[in-house]
Amino acid sequence: MTATTTSAPSNAIGEVPSFQVTIMVRRYNPEVDGEAKWQDFDLTMYGTDRVLDALHKIKWEHDGSLSFRRSCAHGVCGSDAMRINGRNRLACKTLLKDLDLSQPIYVEPIKGLEVEKDLIVDMNPFYQAYRDIKPFLIASDSPDRERLQSAENRERFDDTTKCILCAACTTSCPVFWTDGQYFGPAAIVNAHRFIFDSRDEAAQVRLDILNDREGVWRCRTTFNCTEACPRGIQVTKAIAEVKNALLRGRP
Repeated sequence: MTATTTSAPSNAIGEVPSFQVTIMVRRYNPEVDGEAKWQDFDLTMYGTDRVLDALHKIKWEHDGSLSFRRSCAHGVCGSDAMRINGRNRLACKTLLKDLDLSQPIYVEPIKGLEVEKDLIVDMNPFYQAYRDIKPFLIASDSPDRERLQSAENRERFDDTTKCILCAACTTSCPVFWTDGQYFGPAAIVNAHRFIFDSRDEAAQVRLDILNDREGVWRCRTTFNCTEACPRGIQVTKAIAEVKNALLRGRP
């Protein structure tokens, strides 16, 4: 369907133009479907609407059985990562008007993780990789005040503190698609956050964990992860810095 924009009357100051759009959703219900199938929905949407708003409209007004994850709807929780027109994005941060409205918009689950229903995938393998790299501060002392850190030391790992565990980077990785044992970019990014933290004492422990056949050496530097990150983290650069730390034998 070709999207048609409806212009607001000249006296309707501030009115948001509406348009027709076709949303193609990849549906799968393991209780009734042998395989996934595409279902189309024709909607009237507005210039301020995001893909998440379109999914809400489908669920609330067309088909209540549509299943997807979402929470904050402001790009912070990371719940609604999905493939939109073939690219990993957050549905809550993707404006419909920024897509090609002359063509249907395709929405499907992120790749590399088992689909449980419609746009919902099993995140347990992703979270297990995250847990395995020990994503918490490890220090032997018990201070009675905050641990001080210079601005320079903080800047060393500032970029990787932005991760919201949406899995957009990991599930954009071709290696992860074909090898479910690979730690994946998100786990390595969160390891980087502590490996280069001057207050932490377990950098070598994490480097040893990632110096594995399913660790950082599986990365092929395709930059898919960096492109997919909705927080703008330089994921490929962080992975390269962990590789360099392993070669040096220290952060």
